[in-house]
Amino acid sequence: MNQFENSQTSTGLIVRQNTLVRQVYAWMGLGLAITAIMSLVTISSPAIFEAIAGNKLVFYGLIIGELALVFTLSAAINRLSASTATMLFLAYSLLNGVTLSVVFAVYTADSIASTFAVTAAMFGAMSVYGYMTKKDLTSWGSFLFMGLIGIVIASVVNIFLNSNAVSWVVSAIGVVVFTGLTAYDTWKIKALAAAGQEGRKPAILGALTLYLDFINLFLMLLRFTGGRRD
Repeated sequence: MNQFENSQTSTGLIVRQNTLVRQVYAWMGLGLAITAIMSLVTISSPAIFEAIAGNKLVFYGLIIGELALVFTLSAAINRLSASTATMLFLAYSLLNGVTLSVVFAVYTADSIASTFAVTAAMFGAMSVYGYMTKKDLTSWGSFLFMGLIGIVIASVVNIFLNSNAVSWVVSAIGVVVFTGLTAYDTWKIKALAAAGQEGRKPAILGALTLYLDFINLFLMLLRFTGGRRD
């Protein structure tokens, strides 16, 4: 392969990577917008909010529904049509907005806005790093996955312990893990494009992954910076 052909191949790769990343962030942005709107709608409607926050069966039913959507979308993405994958992602974003309203009701609007700004800055910086780095971040995957499993286990245990100290430690570890996952998942999306993955389905799956990183990082930071309502 001559220098001209190498140049064409490199240019094509960059175009694919840029296209996929733009699509991922467009869908992720739409998902976050839907979540924010649904949270506001839910909090603004006393009847809807009370039906969710005041009924554990409804609240946990919505949580289970969210988990089912995530697992379905992640595990069956290759078997789903692009339109079905899109609908599942948007449905998850909507449900998550409803359930997050219960969390947002605890904190002041100013602290939520400031925490969102901090989260966006951290997320943006790590995402740029993940996209621009020439390093192979494969080794990060297993380390961050172990941290994620630890967070899940500790969070479940703390449901019974109800310990503020454990909650703070989990949040601190969570900030580190989800900050790292932002860079790793962005790098992985770039690698998918290099492997020839393109189109709406990879974009939706990538959007879901980064959406989860952003939301979880935001929630972990909110425990530190969020000012509670009187």
